[in-house]
Order: sequence, then structure tokens, then C-alpha cells
Amino acid sequence: MEARVRWVEDRTFVGAAGSGHKIVFGTPSDNAPKPGPSPMELVLIGTGGCSAYDVVSILEKGREPVDSVEVALDADRAETDPKVFTRIHMQFTVRGRGVNPARVARAIELSVDKYCSASAMMAKSAEVTHGFEVVETGAPGGAPEEASGEAHGKT
Repeated sequence: MEARVRWVEDRTFVGAAGSGHKIVFGTPSDNAPKPGPSPMELVLIGTGGCSAYDVVSILEKGREPVDSVEVALDADRAETDPKVFTRIHMQFTVRGRGVNPARVARAIELSVDKYCSASAMMAKSAEVTHGFEVVETGAPGGAPEEASGEAHGKT
């Protein structure tokens, strides 16, 4: 894997992945607006993306009728340098018709505990927890049905 980061101006940078995709990131400086996510926001986004990718893949392989998967992340950082993440909570929302909550729970556990290298790295310094809800789409009567679960502890 390769990447390159180029300083543009002030506290603005452009990162380029080996695949050719680019992203602008940085922090505000003086009166300049924030140019994009901060580097640590990108780390958090990458952790969520890694796990969401796994969950989608596992559920698709299990032929679960998933319409969408979203993960909201909430994190705390240390107060002193280096300000590593100390707590990360990933809350998954899986939408579909007839999705089995037990299979969603298992997919999330497999991702966080076994497959997602980003969450494995984060777990070296942070307590990583996760929870989920399954939202039934297209349910008869129009009202969505929900099932949820939580898991806590260092992964």
C-alpha cells in the first residue's frame, strides 16, 4: 500500500492514495476556513469504513436482504500529546426487509474482533465498543420495526 501527502498552504494538505484517489484535509489556521476533515477525523472515518465494509460483505455472503448499512462513530481522545483515541463507539444501523438481528450482531463481532485491521489498531489504545439496530423496511402497515443490541469492552 502506498500514499503520498502534499502540503498545499496554511494547514491544508492533499493526500493521494496509491489507487489515485485524492482527498483534501487539514485544520483551520488563522482566519482560514477548515479545508476538510482533520487527520484524526480521517482515521475515525477509516475505522468506520473498514468495519462497515466488512459488515456489508458478511451480510451479503449470508444472503441477508440488506438495503443499507450506516455506522455512526463517537470517540474520545487523550488530553495530552499524542492525543490518541481512548474510546470509540460504533453504532450500526442496518436496514432491510427480514434482516436477522442475530446475523447482524455476528457480522459486527466478526468485523470488529477479527477482520477490520483499523479497529484492531484502534483497540491498542482505545476501548472499542459497538451497538446496532436493525430497521425493517417495507414492513406491512408502514411502521418500521426495530431490533437492537450493544456490546462493550476492549476488542
